[in-house]
Amino acid sequence: MRNHHPLITDPIERLARKRAGAKLGWYMHAGVYLVVNLLLVTLSATSGRHWAVFPAVGWGIGLAVHGVVVFLVAGGSDLHERMVRAERDRIAQQNTGS
Repeated sequence: MRNHHPLITDPIERLARKRAGAKLGWYMHAGVYLVVNLLLVTLSATSGRHWAVFPAVGWGIGLAVHGVVVFLVAGGSDLHERMVRAERDRIAQQNTGS
């Protein structure tokens, strides 16, 4: 799903929409994870075996990585902003020093 709207020219609005879209995507991912894994746990329990833990753990790792990217790395936290600021400062120092 693309969050680019051709009529939005304000870079802050565009960035805000992109971040909100990424977070919404993670919430949808988490919701589907819960529903599907509840179904798998139910099927696993009725079969008398506990196999549902394997897809839940595997998919859970993927969900966790998705969450780290959305909330920590890609601009959903101050970490990203601090890193961007540090890189901007480093580039400015390189350009003034040459």
